[in-house]
Amino acid sequence: METIPDNTRPLDGPAPQLKTPAGATDCHIHLYLPGFESQPGGPKIPELATVEDYRQVQKRLGLERVVVTQPNAYQRDNSALLEALTQLGVQTARGVAAVTPETPTETLREWHEKGVRGARIMNLPGGAVTQDSMLDVERLIRPLGWHLMVQFNGRYLDDYLDGLQRIEGEYIIDHIGKFMDPVPADDRRVDDILRLMDRGNAWFKICAGYEASVTGGPHYEDIGAIAKRVIAHAPERIIWGSNWPHVGVPREQYPDDAEQLDVLLEWAEPEVRQQILVDNPARLYGF
Repeated sequence: METIPDNTRPLDGPAPQLKTPAGATDCHIHLYLPGFESQPGGPKIPELATVEDYRQVQKRLGLERVVVTQPNAYQRDNSALLEALTQLGVQTARGVAAVTPETPTETLREWHEKGVRGARIMNLPGGAVTQDSMLDVERLIRPLGWHLMVQFNGRYLDDYLDGLQRIEGEYIIDHIGKFMDPVPADDRRVDDILRLMDRGNAWFKICAGYEASVTGGPHYEDIGAIAKRVIAHAPERIIWGSNWPHVGVPREQYPDDAEQLDVLLEWAEPEVRQQILVDNPARLYGF
């Protein structure tokens, strides 16, 4: 049995400057529960991150709804995700699972009842399901009204563009396109993202700018320039996530959770923040 330490991350602190509207939604967190081990092929779990832990962060940030994303550590074993959704409740929580082309339809229906609404496609190291299976997975989940959550290094968008253009259902471009290192906002690959948005089935998630930014917080000017351009172009298809508990960076680089929300003060006008935090996720996730 894998021994996983209790959480030592800070769960509280000063409130964000942004006053969240009713129904504000965190569209990207991960949870690591007691009794669930990391799986071969994924990273080890450094410490637990429970529903109770996240509730404290959620309260600090003034959030009401949440989307739990299957972590790389669990690979294709969604047991912890489903348990987390059970604890959180379908009234205020949704999930994004690791789905393969072989996942039985009856299993998907069972997951749907628990709140799962998406399938994760992870094209970075440790990903459980990659673009090789993406279109097959998308065909499988489309009858349920689910979407794909697709993550890749935006600098290599050319490698993924054809597949993204062939997706018929809804999908999310994750983590601000995750350009590592960031490119100028007028880069041709950002142009390509805008064209994908114009097709009508792509969403764009403002999340974890700290993972790719070179300029750093609290303003993340390099990533922010990309985010602001995409937000201005398609505000009706933008969502936001905290990426808590930030397992992709070492503890000395751990970001402030309020800072991750406050970027929206600079990147979006008040009426657009209402769309990003409430209206858009309600439409995508059925809250």
